[in-house]
Amino acid sequence: MKNRGNTSQPPGLAVRFLEWYCRPELLEDLQGDLNEFFERNVKKHGLFKARIIYIIDVFRFIRPYTLNKPDFINLLIHWIMIGSYIKTSGRNIIRNKLFSSINIIGLAASMSVGLLMIAFTLDMLKYDGFHENKNRIYRVIDDHQYLNEPVHHMATTSIKAGNLIREKISGVEDLVIMQSGFQGDFQSGNNVIPIRGFWAESSFFNIFSFQLIDGNPETALKDPYSVVVTEKTARKLFGDEDPIGKTIVMKNHPYSDKSHGNYVITGVMKDISKFSHMRFEALGSFPTLEIIEKENDFVWKWESIWQNYVYILLPKGGAPANLQANLERLSAEENANMPNKNTRINLSLQPLTKIALGKDLSNPIGPTMSSGILWFISGMALIVLLSACFNYTNLSMARSLQRSREIGIRKVIGAFRSQVVIQFVSESVLISLLSLGFAFAIYLVIKPNFLALALDIQNLVSLELSANVILGFITLAVVTGFIAGILPALFYSKINAIKVIKGASSMKVFRSVNMRKILIAFQFTLSLVFVTSTLIIYKQYKDFITFDLGFQTENILNIELQGNKPDIVAKEISEIPGVDGLSKSSMITSVGSYWGSTVRYNDPQDSASVYYNIIDENYIPLFKHEIIAGNNFSKRPDDIKVNEVIVNEQLIKRFNIGNLKPENAIGEFLILDGEKTQISGVIRDFHYGRVDSEIDPFLFRYSNSDFKFINVRLISDDLPGVMSRIEKAWKQLYPVHPFDAAFYDDRIEEAYSEYSSMIKIIGFLAFLAIIIASMGLLGMVVYTTETRVREISIRKVFGAGIGNLIFLLSRSFLFLLVISGLIAIPATYLIFDKIVLSDITYHSPIGIIELFGGSVSIMLLALLLVGSQTFKIARANPAEALKNE
Repeated sequence: MKNRGNTSQPPGLAVRFLEWYCRPELLEDLQGDLNEFFERNVKKHGLFKARIIYIIDVFRFIRPYTLNKPDFINLLIHWIMIGSYIKTSGRNIIRNKLFSSINIIGLAASMSVGLLMIAFTLDMLKYDGFHENKNRIYRVIDDHQYLNEPVHHMATTSIKAGNLIREKISGVEDLVIMQSGFQGDFQSGNNVIPIRGFWAESSFFNIFSFQLIDGNPETALKDPYSVVVTEKTARKLFGDEDPIGKTIVMKNHPYSDKSHGNYVITGVMKDISKFSHMRFEALGSFPTLEIIEKENDFVWKWESIWQNYVYILLPKGGAPANLQANLERLSAEENANMPNKNTRINLSLQPLTKIALGKDLSNPIGPTMSSGILWFISGMALIVLLSACFNYTNLSMARSLQRSREIGIRKVIGAFRSQVVIQFVSESVLISLLSLGFAFAIYLVIKPNFLALALDIQNLVSLELSANVILGFITLAVVTGFIAGILPALFYSKINAIKVIKGASSMKVFRSVNMRKILIAFQFTLSLVFVTSTLIIYKQYKDFITFDLGFQTENILNIELQGNKPDIVAKEISEIPGVDGLSKSSMITSVGSYWGSTVRYNDPQDSASVYYNIIDENYIPLFKHEIIAGNNFSKRPDDIKVNEVIVNEQLIKRFNIGNLKPENAIGEFLILDGEKTQISGVIRDFHYGRVDSEIDPFLFRYSNSDFKFINVRLISDDLPGVMSRIEKAWKQLYPVHPFDAAFYDDRIEEAYSEYSSMIKIIGFLAFLAIIIASMGLLGMVVYTTETRVREISIRKVFGAGIGNLIFLLSRSFLFLLVISGLIAIPATYLIFDKIVLSDITYHSPIGIIELFGGSVSIMLLALLLVGSQTFKIARANPAEALKNE
């Protein structure tokens, strides 16, 4: 056989795999045949294809008669050696208490975050997993766009879309249409409770695996005015009585008078799992909604997409791509037939298993989290974990001079390179498993604090232990140990036994110094990035919640009416001492809630989406909005419809009303919701939305009744006492509904809660990163100073001062810290300036304190660690170190 050189040799891994599994008496013949075939294939097909064929043939010859018989003696020896490695590792851990403690504590601190992320991720992956057909269920979602405005991604769609899919599109096994808004105060005897749920078609139980413990799932939602309740709701209404067939009366609906009536309970469902993306207390039959909304034409139109949900069950083997193509054709047809040609609604599919952990959509049906946020937080946790692994790697390589003699002796008595690798990886895994115990204790401490970060997190996950979670914890410890130990293991396995025996000083064991410096610099760069990021985000958060919104919010209490009569509530509250004034509104502005409608001016082809709030005549004076032209609303009788609006400056600019002069806009007419509406006033622009978005066209509408909030200004030295009296008055009026009120400033803080949560998360990671990096630095300084005791003693004998010795010992570490700062500060600045804050309109500039405050603090901490150890060595008596020389 010709030797064609290394370039035409069979794949090395495949050759070694064949030698490993093949019986010795068959190996020579089999390998020769494969090599001959390989040479032929090189000539016939080329080198690449010949290697692929060789690999396939190696696997094809795995047969019972070709396999090596297991050598039980060698296997036994192998396990005995592993036991020896574990014993040796344990002794090394005990012998080197300082370094072992640094590694265990560092790994434990970082692994605790890893445990948290494992539990969190596994909880998120549980969502909707209890549905039998979960992999065949899809939700129909909408992309809504008006003109060239940004596309709004909606979790909702129209009832018409659901009906058209059912009628026109094949390849759908079943479909259910749902609508939010089945809610109100329901009465059974003398018992009245508020209930929230959905209107749902009878096919609901065909698609979802919610367990109906009483009633017929085929007919439970078939008839008008029938309702299915959960076990918990049934107990609230009837105690231990059988609820099936009993009647409950809707006494009050928070937003409508149409749905009052008697409902018959036709089913009782098992309580909803926490890990369901939809949560409800009852389901009203869809035929009831069809009766209630029979005369409301808009509910049944293609563009009525704001509160309806459509779910599809595909047949087994059904192709979502084919259904998506049909949805696109249906969207194109219906958009072409819409009266408003400027609006486009496009349907698409979303898998059930990617709803809770998926895209961020408007009108969600339950708690969700963007997968991007989870990846971001998990990535940061992984970086902190790697930092702790680098500590282990650094300290292990620093001790190479001590451990090299041990490895040299092992190699002389017959240890293979692979056995050395196994020994050091085993030692690393053992330390990681020891760290797991401490990490779990830390996890139990930080778990309740993590859940308390935000209400959304509490609604999403429970972080309870399970078999999968425990298995994930153990896997994390083993993987972490392997990652931390593999580099030192490979490093030690290359040690030359002869050179070690001749003299360890002749070895080039410090070729890893550059690697260690890189790892230290990386750790402190990471710490600086975390600290600087925390300071920048905190600065933005504080500026957001103290931003001048353009109106006054101090000591204003917003009380949610929950469907109760606003005039009755207002009358009772206004008589309480400490109440300085009140108004009524349909929503709370500047906290991220938006209501809008389409507005036109003179050009029928020119329209825009405009946000609005419905208020009474007291609202503008109460909040001290500045009217720059025209007048405020005046009190009108309840039976008179008022077609007047007060607009902001941006709306005048959008339509070029009155040549952009506010006084010229008074008396002009807009087309709002298809009706002619007159401008009666112009107010100074204010932040209707959150501060991180631009100021858009906006208007106030007047009403006597369409309110959801009472806004109360309090003047008192005892605000908690006034609130207590208001709550007492509320409970006397409406004992069924809990008192739901919050100060305006508190609602604003809540609106930016994601910033607050991010500060706490990144701040905690920054704290861990600093602790881990500092412990690693401490270990390196201790080791470096211990190995240079004789050098320092000789220098002292020749007259070196303590200051010179401290500088000599610490300069390399200080240089690394300076390098870390030069990398971290510009990188963090660019990330926030060009990426994170670039889309936030009113963000604050990044200041010197945010950029350099954290760096200075970490530098001082590092100086303290380095200085304390070097000062101790520098002050030592040189005679003690040199007396045995």
